[in-house]
Amino acid sequence: MPLPVDTARRRFTFGAIAGTGAILGGAIGLRPSLAATKPTEHKMPLIIAHRGASGYRPEHTLEGYNLAIHMGADYIEPDVVATKDGVLICRHEPMLSGTTDVAQRPEFAARKRTLTVDGMSLTDFFASDFTLAEIKTLRARQAFADRDQSYNGRFEVPTLEEVIGLVRNHFKTTGKSVGLYIETKHPTLHRAAGLPLEERLIEALTKGDMNKPDSAVFLQSFEADSLKRLKALSPLQRVQLVDGGDVNFATGEVGASVPFDWAAAGRKGVYADMLTPEGLAEVRTYADVVAPWKRYLLKAVATGPVTEKTSEADCRIVENRALIDAAHKAGLKVHTWTLRNDRLPTVYKGDAQAEFKQLFALGIDGLFTDFADTGVTARKAFLDH
Repeated sequence: MPLPVDTARRRFTFGAIAGTGAILGGAIGLRPSLAATKPTEHKMPLIIAHRGASGYRPEHTLEGYNLAIHMGADYIEPDVVATKDGVLICRHEPMLSGTTDVAQRPEFAARKRTLTVDGMSLTDFFASDFTLAEIKTLRARQAFADRDQSYNGRFEVPTLEEVIGLVRNHFKTTGKSVGLYIETKHPTLHRAAGLPLEERLIEALTKGDMNKPDSAVFLQSFEADSLKRLKALSPLQRVQLVDGGDVNFATGEVGASVPFDWAAAGRKGVYADMLTPEGLAEVRTYADVVAPWKRYLLKAVATGPVTEKTSEADCRIVENRALIDAAHKAGLKVHTWTLRNDRLPTVYKGDAQAEFKQLFALGIDGLFTDFADTGVTARKAFLDH
């Protein structure tokens, strides 16, 4: 099945990648005990830097996170996977070839193998086959071939502990707090491999003095089971991510996509079931925020006959305010993902701020973007209007 135009955040990044850069902020190696963060009343709606400033730097690098912080993001968004020796590192997926130079490293050629990841057979290099010391020899690359490749090869893959150190050092040096919005990636897969994410995540946050009810931290997952485990371990806010499949451009409806933890447990249903009144009520029992893919909220509907060549470029946008209202009625905040200046539907006529402002007007509580600077500017313009 082909992926949606705005590839769902839990799905895999394939194809050519590249990345490089200079150290920003001097936070590498900081111990979390060096500084403290404090609760911050962030402006609403929240601007969440998706994988850092990933529109400008290789994703999930200290340099990319630091750039997003200085752009004014309220939260930076690390995704975590585990190494062979059980250390949490920041990668969008356990597969490494899309965002590092591992495929160009002959010493690791034999590590390439085929693994079933959430029901998909994938051949790649997997983080769980590498120690942290080996991971630290790799260098990050830009995940989109049409983005700036000039930073390829310059940056390390950071640990979660180093990212915690980055935000704590930012507070220590500036007095300003930035939040962490951390996702457990493929938690069922990791637990089955003997590398459970949840306990390691909470241990790292506790060590960094950020596992408190008023800490500026969200914990997110596409898997409800992971969020339920986190609820038992931590008072931090939790976010249920809601994936989507192909868009039916004739109606704008999002296709069926199945939560892997549901499938593994034999539960029937699709992600869209989480967005019914009954589904939202269930989500509220273990989460504070529901975060559907933006095409649930901004439906892409073709302006003419639908063919196999129809894309978002041929669509108008139909707003679904009712879903936001229903989630709010259920006691949930609503965040959405992912806004990208360089993946903008033509209906916005090149105005990247227009998509942000449209979601702000619908009552969104927060959104993910690869371009935090655009989000911050659009929010200011919207709030000042």
